[in-house]
Amino acid sequence: MPRTQKNASHRISTMNESPLHAALKKRYSRAYDRHEVLVDGFLIDIVRDDLLIEIQTANFSAIKRKLETLLKDHPVRLVYPVARERWIVRQSGDGDRLGRRRSPKHGSVESVFEELVYIPHLMPDPHFSLEVLLVEVDEIRRPNPRRRRKWVTHEQRLLEIIDRQLFQTPSDLRALIPAGLAEPFTNAELASAAGKPRWLAQKMTYGLSRMGALQQVGKRGNAHLFARIAEGA
Repeated sequence: MPRTQKNASHRISTMNESPLHAALKKRYSRAYDRHEVLVDGFLIDIVRDDLLIEIQTANFSAIKRKLETLLKDHPVRLVYPVARERWIVRQSGDGDRLGRRRSPKHGSVESVFEELVYIPHLMPDPHFSLEVLLVEVDEIRRPNPRRRRKWVTHEQRLLEIIDRQLFQTPSDLRALIPAGLAEPFTNAELASAAGKPRWLAQKMTYGLSRMGALQQVGKRGNAHLFARIAEGA
């Protein structure tokens, strides 16, 4: 069992968490999990036997040092939600609903690479795992006259967990590259094969290269070429 301490301030942390984070923690939890436990000086969302589970809805850079420190002595799982379906809910400043529509934007498991670029060095650690939850959310927007944008996101609310995928090794993440993509390949070829924008393909190749799952093997014109690294190489 991880070394834990009672923390008198855990109630404040729970009160300050976002509705999305709170709902994910509730849905993800099992009967005998412990919540808001202080481990090695850090407040942990969920402790499940020896496993420390952290739910991060954005900004992996903010949790980087925490993960690095905890991994020295504990198995850690990072849980990250991606909005596969998003409903835009407009509210007045007082919270009255003004309208609701489905967003044309759809996230995917590959979207996790937007954040993984901050912690690619953690994936090879045998004590680290990453779970991506594809979710449906209400995105609450309210007017903000102090900014150029008329509507700003106030919060997100979980509607449903659609799917989930667990990644325990860099090879698990590399499997997101379409199997039929011939090597070597460019970012543009990866983007086309995966049906993703080129900027996301660039983040995928960067992250996978830093994890040791891909290698840069040359250039074709101005485009970098990438190839998979064989298991055990």
